[in-house]
Amino acid sequence: MNLRAIAVVTLGMAIMSTGCVSTKKYKELQSRYAALQRNSQAQSGELTTKNQECDKELSSAKTRIGSLEEQLAQAKSNAASLQNSLDKCLTASEQGGVNIAKLVDEIKASNDYIQHLVNLKNKSDSLNVVLTNNLTRSLSREELKDVDIKVLKGVVYISLSDNMLYKTGSYKISERAGETLSKIAKIIKDYDEYEVLVEGNTDNVPISRENIRNNWDLSALRASSVVMELQNKYGVDPKRMTAGGRGEHNPVADNDSELGRRQNRRTEIIVTPKLDQFMDLIEKAPDGSDAGSAQGVK
Repeated sequence: MNLRAIAVVTLGMAIMSTGCVSTKKYKELQSRYAALQRNSQAQSGELTTKNQECDKELSSAKTRIGSLEEQLAQAKSNAASLQNSLDKCLTASEQGGVNIAKLVDEIKASNDYIQHLVNLKNKSDSLNVVLTNNLTRSLSREELKDVDIKVLKGVVYISLSDNMLYKTGSYKISERAGETLSKIAKIIKDYDEYEVLVEGNTDNVPISRENIRNNWDLSALRASSVVMELQNKYGVDPKRMTAGGRGEHNPVADNDSELGRRQNRRTEIIVTPKLDQFMDLIEKAPDGSDAGSAQGVK
């Protein structure tokens, strides 16, 4: 019940209780009634304002709820899409796991193969150093003047001067060369895992003698003489040796001076690891089976 109704009821009850009222009393009641009416109108205005504010807040809340519902629906859609993608990834990863495992095995086999080749090279390098040291120690100081020993790219080069091995313009071995060749032959025989290439070289001075047409002939004949000497006198297996001539076409010095020509007139004994073993290794594919079999190559 509002204040206006309360005032009317109050007034009625006052009249009924008194039957009649004085003018003063009546005016007092009218004044109270007017005050109550004003108060009622003020409260009614406040309630209306609050009601409007509540309506606005309710409308805003409904808008926010609608936006949140849309976001929730989008999030559910995204979650479903992500789950689908995850399922596909898991399926693919199972197959990928098999491929990765296979790739890891292949890489391991390849690494084992490479390490084996490295070990072989290290072994070869070590043998080259020992071979060179042993040969150098076996030669006298006088012999070392005519013998140059060096290792280049895993190959041992023993260079013998023309003056020590032959007479000028000849391919016959001199007596002076015998002791030096015997020492070289002993080292070669001790290292039977190596092959031997004997290579003749000349200067660029033309030569023409009986049975010697040019420097090609001379260089080849000199190499052949050394090979035969190593075989026949000192027992080096001929299957390990190769003779070849390069004539004047592999100089190590300038042919314009006597010193340069003397350096170019040389015979080189080239000691190398057996090439067939390395060729077998190179031809093998670095997979598990071949890598394993490569381990057995000495």
